[in-house]
Amino acid sequence: MPVDPQAQALLDQIAAMETPEIPTLAVPEARQSLATLATLQGEPVAIAAVEERSLPGPLGPIPVRIYRPIQGARLPALVYFHGGGWVLGGLDTHDGICRALAQGAGCVVVSVDYRLAPEHKFPAAAEDAYAAARWVAANAATLDVDAARIAVGGDSAGGNLAAVVSLMARDRGGPGLCYQLLIYPVTDAPRDNASYRENATGYLLTRDAMQWFWQHYARGEADRRNPYAAPLQAQDLRGLPPALVLTAEYDPLRDEGEAYAARLRDAGVSVELVRYDGMIHSFLQMTGVLDQAKRAVHRVTDALRAALAHGR
Repeated sequence: MPVDPQAQALLDQIAAMETPEIPTLAVPEARQSLATLATLQGEPVAIAAVEERSLPGPLGPIPVRIYRPIQGARLPALVYFHGGGWVLGGLDTHDGICRALAQGAGCVVVSVDYRLAPEHKFPAAAEDAYAAARWVAANAATLDVDAARIAVGGDSAGGNLAAVVSLMARDRGGPGLCYQLLIYPVTDAPRDNASYRENATGYLLTRDAMQWFWQHYARGEADRRNPYAAPLQAQDLRGLPPALVLTAEYDPLRDEGEAYAARLRDAGVSVELVRYDGMIHSFLQMTGVLDQAKRAVHRVTDALRAALAHGR
């Protein structure tokens, strides 16, 4: 189907502004560009409590922001990793989606400010993400979280980290995770597939931008083949938590996300794949301007609430 009219209007507005493309920018400027896009989230959802904390990481403290929809109750938890190609983004750029997930799914959301590339290349982000998941599980009682109902999730590069943490948890003997929420995830290094060819330019995230992100994140070709950087490269996906995988029709990452969902299903993992036709990358954070984004958030929170109700 054609690009959703609201998404097309947004793309036209961005094109009219002649905004420089990510690969032409220095890293600080690129980070500011993502912060500007965060304004498309609309009014933030009111929530009972938001707490800034830090947890011990592999090479120093990792800042986190903890969202609690209600006080005085032991709740399930979602450990959330923000998108931005492992180079951009942070707690503030994803504040809106974390609030919406916490309120809609009735869970504690722990948003993780992992180390960014190129200052910290692979596996820094992955190891920080795994350390955060372990910390939430180990401190569940203190956090008033149900240790049997902990999920991981993220969008784009954050979806990559959620998939990677699920692999690490399986391979390293814990923590036990009950669900993985993979929102238009990066699952492989750039390939010559249909979605990269069809959506190379003109739909917000470009092929060149993805190559730029990988160049900043990976130290070399070996990293691009490492399953903890590119989970689609994993030989065995058995024993992973159930998953919801969201993709967007006009997104270079569409095919690799759907390929990962197929691999999970083939490995016996319960997986729901939902493609949003007419949508572009990052659409879930555009609830301020896209009606389909609002509907998608409701679908995600309903699925997350149901998964967390069952636990592991």
